[in-house]
Parts: sequence; structure tokens; C-alpha cells
Amino acid sequence: MEKKKTKLTISGNPKKSFKNFDASKNQPKKTVIIERQINKPVNKSNFSKSFASKSTSNFKRGINFKSNLQPKISTATSDFEKRKLAEQRATKRLKDDKEIKDKKSKLGSKKRELKLTVSRALSDEIEIRERSLASVKRARQKELKNSAKEENKENLKPVKRNINIPEAITVRELANRMAEQSSNVIKFLFDMGVTVTINQTLAADTAEYLVKEFGHNPIREEKAEEIIKKIKESRSENLKNRPPIVTVMGHVDHGKTSVLDVLRSANVVSGEFGGITQHIGAYQVQNKSDKITFIDTPGHAAFTEMRARGSKLTDIVVLVVAADDGVKPQTIESIKHAKAAKVPIVVAINKCDLPEADPQKIKNQLLEHELIAEELSGDTLMVEISAKTKLNLDKLIEAIILQAEILDLKTDFESKATGTVLESKIDVGRGPVATIIVTSGTLKKGDFFVSGLRWGKIRAIINDKGKNIDQASPSTPIEILGINGAAKSGDDFIVLDNEKEVKNLSENRAQEKKENKNPLTFATQESAFSDKSVEELNLILKSDVHGSSEAIKNAISQIKHLEVKPKIILADIGMVTETDVTLAKASNAVLIAFNVKPSKEAKKLAENEKIKISSFNIIYEVLDFIKQRMSGLLTPDLKETVTGTAQILEIFKVSGAGKVAGSKVTEGEITSVSEVRIIRDGAIIYTGKVGTLFREKNQVKQVSNGQECGITVKDYIDFQKNDTIEAFNVTSTARSI
Repeated sequence: MEKKKTKLTISGNPKKSFKNFDASKNQPKKTVIIERQINKPVNKSNFSKSFASKSTSNFKRGINFKSNLQPKISTATSDFEKRKLAEQRATKRLKDDKEIKDKKSKLGSKKRELKLTVSRALSDEIEIRERSLASVKRARQKELKNSAKEENKENLKPVKRNINIPEAITVRELANRMAEQSSNVIKFLFDMGVTVTINQTLAADTAEYLVKEFGHNPIREEKAEEIIKKIKESRSENLKNRPPIVTVMGHVDHGKTSVLDVLRSANVVSGEFGGITQHIGAYQVQNKSDKITFIDTPGHAAFTEMRARGSKLTDIVVLVVAADDGVKPQTIESIKHAKAAKVPIVVAINKCDLPEADPQKIKNQLLEHELIAEELSGDTLMVEISAKTKLNLDKLIEAIILQAEILDLKTDFESKATGTVLESKIDVGRGPVATIIVTSGTLKKGDFFVSGLRWGKIRAIINDKGKNIDQASPSTPIEILGINGAAKSGDDFIVLDNEKEVKNLSENRAQEKKENKNPLTFATQESAFSDKSVEELNLILKSDVHGSSEAIKNAISQIKHLEVKPKIILADIGMVTETDVTLAKASNAVLIAFNVKPSKEAKKLAENEKIKISSFNIIYEVLDFIKQRMSGLLTPDLKETVTGTAQILEIFKVSGAGKVAGSKVTEGEITSVSEVRIIRDGAIIYTGKVGTLFREKNQVKQVSNGQECGITVKDYIDFQKNDTIEAFNVTSTARSI
């Protein structure tokens, strides 16, 4: 295969498209060589023919090319114009688009300006409205202020208040009640020449004067006791008969509790330690259609307060006297309590079944105390009984009922209940428990009450048989739960309408009690010059009930001595706690537990701190123990006995022994262990012990009367002739209270 080159001359740049060709312009001529491939082999014979024919055809083709060139150029020109036209249209279109965009941007800016204008207009309008509202508000406030000023001008007149004035009130409290500043009250008093502080207590008369001066109306408050007195006196006329309240009194071990045991078929004596009643017990006995309430009191000398309480509460006193023992000190004391309370006495002469019983002797002894039996033309009922054999117990009941009928005992059953606290204690599971006797009215569950400084709400009522009841009528002995602390034996018991009243009354009582205490103490000649070396035995007493605690405190107060005295730091009811042990250690006190046990924690702490908890069940054992401990604080009695006397005749110096007093024993004897004193011109100048005793240069243990000897005294050498050496012995004797 061969390639053949062909030359073709054209005007212009053949690399450029014909679309850019312009025939009217002179284009540079260039020769283009076109290469062709010749597939057929070259035949020399036919070369001339083919060449000739080829040349002819090429010539013709060139002519045709020239002839066809003009239309192609014209076509290219038309395409160029079309493209130019298209470009012009595109340019125009771009121009139009730009104008449209400009118009849109102008329109958008106008819209934004319009929105801004509208928003400005709205904000201006809002501002105008706010200003108008503020001005209206200011005007309204000004109007209200002016009206308030006018009202204040109208109300400038002082307000006159009713001011309650207690017996004592502080400056602060008085100012608060008058709605005045405390400084104004203090300034007013200062102008009067009285200097006080804000916490100064003013008397009722001074407070009343100040209230009047400040333009108020003073009203004196009633005392708590006056309020209670009015409550007790405000009774309706609807009175009914009530059971009599009988107190059994007498000497210890005369059979008081045994009589009650038989009457109520109980066995209380077995529950008392040592067979001695140490609590107030209250029971109700049913005899056919009649009820009798009995109060059993202790007979021990220490329980004077309990007997006094029982006599004040009772309607009838049953005096139990043992036929084999006679009238005793506590019997006489019981008679005095009954007479002081102005209550009738029924004498029960007990133990008449014993061979040594002598009832007539008892009646004769009672004549000395103005108790005359009916058989002797007197007015005292006396019944000879026996608790052991139940002799004449029915007659005793008849005598009590007869005496009650004579007294005609009546009370109001419908009013608020009142009563008296017999005993109180703190039960581990139930809390504070109070034993009371309802004296009037009916006590119900849920009632609010005040008792002394305590108050509460009745949560439970328990009768003498241990049963829960919903209400208690007059003369009924009961236990109540719901008091906010241990009540004091002998306190009154009053039911009020609501909690607020009982709180106020309790607070008033506490305030009055605080005011009645006088903290000021004045020195007397006895107190100023008394001996301050009196020893004190600190005591902490924990007991089961308040009555026992009170009795022990009273008994301890009767123990008196010039050199030592008991001091009760704490006397409370309930078990011994860790606090009690800690207090005993801090105060070096004796910790006494009466009828109570220490808690596990307190017992462990006491063992660790080596504090002894002394437990007792009988009251006289407590008193004996306290006396014994007080006796230990007493200094023992020292007794001095002169055993011998010697006169110094000469003074010698002995090597190894120092100065030796050559003496002659004039009385008694002097031993080597004697205590001696040196007497010169009748004055004692030294007291010491014998150092060495010589007899003819030999040490001896004693020298008798008439013998000469040499004596040295320990730590003393300033002997002189004619000095007297007196030997003596001192014996120590323990003292007791």
C-alpha cells in the first residue's frame, strides 16, 4: 500500500471553521498537501492511462470545487449571522433580565421601606399608647394617694383599745398590746423619773396607769385560780346523789389495806413490799344498790402529805385502830387531819379476834382525842371488826352508808367534770398516767383538761378493775392517759371546752408561779456569819410514783444536823436513765432508785463509770441508808487521854542522838510510841512524838512514875530546864446521825 500526496492551494486558514470564512476579504493563501492511500499496486502499463484519467478527473474536481465554493461561503455567512443574531438576542435577554432584577430589587427595597415605615408607625403608636396608659396610671395613683391622705386625715383620731393587764407584765408585752413602740413607753417612764429596760417587769397598777396615759382602756385579768374557782362554783341545780368517798387512815400495820382487801375481794397487801402500803390506792365497792369509793392511805410516818391529801378529798374518814396495839402517833396524826378537814370519823377497831385484843381500852384512849363512842353518849360510830375472820364488816359498811345519808352528798352530773389527782406515774408503755377521783360532772373520752401546770386530752379512761370505759361519773376513781407530763399529787383536775382554753389556763398558772417566786435573797446575821464548812450529801432520787417521791423528799428534809445536810439535786419519777447516771457522776451524788429499775443503757454506763445505783422497796430503808451515808461525812469524835508527865531536869548532848532531855516522870508513864507536847510557862510550844526513850544509856519502851530517863522528841531540840513533857493518847470514835 502506498501513500500519495496531493497539493491543494486555498485561501485563508484551513484550520479555522468555514463559519468564520469571509470571501470579501483577501485571505493569505496556503498550500495543503492531502495524503491519500493507494491500495492498488502500481501497474506501469496502465500508469499512463490511469494518470491521465486521474489528472482529468482531478482537474474537473478542482473546477467543481471552485464552482461549489461560493454557495458554501454564503451558507457559512448566514450561519454566522444567525449566531450573531442569537448572541444579540442573548445579550438583549441578559439586559432585560438585569432590568427585571433591578426593578425587583427596587420593589423589594420599597417593600422594606414600607415595612420599616409601618413598624415605625406601630412602635410610635404603641409608645403613644403606653405613655397615655402611664399617665392614666399616674393620675389614678395620685388620686388614690390623695384619697388615702384624706382617709388618714379622717382617721387621725387615736384608737382606744381594751388592754388586758395581768398581775405582772413586761414593757415589751405592754407596748405590743397597746400597739405602741417600746421606746415610747420607756421614754414616758423616763420622763416620770423611772428608768426601765424593755424586759423590765411592771406591776399591774403601773401598767394600768400607763394604759390610761396612752389613751386606752385597762382591763384587769383574772387570776387562774379565780377562773377555776368560778368554774367550780358554776353548777346547775340538777343535783343527784353521789357515792361517798371514804378514806381509810391509821397507824402502820393496823390492817387498813387488809380491811379493804376483804371488802373488794382483792389482795393488795401481797403487792406491797414488806406488807406496807406506800401508794394511795382508790377502789369502788358495790354493796347491794349502794356504791362506796375507798381511798387507802399509807400509815408510815413519812407519808404525812398523802394522808393530808386523802383527808381533804374525802367525805368520811374510817380510822382503823388495832385492838392489840392501841393509839399510835400516826393514829393521832390521822385524827388531826380529819378534824382539820372537818369530816366525820368512823372508827374501825380491827384485830378483835386476837386473844390480847382490848377494844374497851382503845375507846378509852380515843376519849383523850375527843372521839366519844355512841355507847358513851358520843357521836362517833365505832365498830369492832376483824379483817381476818370478816367479823362485823357488814356493820362497818352500814355505818358508812348511814353517815353518808346524814351528809346528803349531791353533785351535778351534767356539767364539765372536775376532780383531784391522787397519784401520778410514768408508765414505760403508756407514758404519763394520773390517778384521779371525779368529784363532780361526767368525764368523757376526748375531753380537754388542765391539772396544775399540766394539760391534755383524754385518750383513755381505766377504772379500778383495769377495764377501759368511755366515761366516769362523780366519785369514780380512774386512771387517765393523755396528760402532757407527770401531774403533781393533790393537783386539781378541770375539764374545759377546747384546747386553746386549757393551754391558756396552764400558761397563766405557770406565769403566776414564776412571778410568785422571789429570786431576791437578803443576808441575815445568821446567814452572813454562819459556818460555811457544812458538808452536803448530794442525792438523786428516782421513784415509781409521785406520792412516794414526795414522801421521801419530806422525810429527807427532816434529817437535820449542824455539820452535814442532805441536798436533793433531782427527784423525779420513772426508771433510772443514762442522764441520771451522768448527773450523779458530775455532781458526786448518791443515786437512789425506789421501786424502779435502771434501763439497760443506764446499768451499763453505771458499771463503766463505777457509779452505784442503790435500789430500795421500803421507805424506811431509804431513810436509814441516807442517814448512814450522811454519818460517813461526819468527822469522828476524838478523845484525848493524858498518860504521863515528865519534868526536864537537865539537857545533854549525845552523839548520834542529838539533844536529850534528862527528865523525871512525875505522873503515869511515858512510852516510846507516845504522842507528847512540850509545855513551857503554861503554854504548849510544840506537839510531836517521842523519838527515843533512854534509861541508864539503854533504850527502853516505857518509863514509869518516879523514874528518871532521857527523852528525845522528833524534829525538836530546843529543850529548856523546867519544861514539862506531857504524853497523851487520842482515840477516834465514829459518829452517826
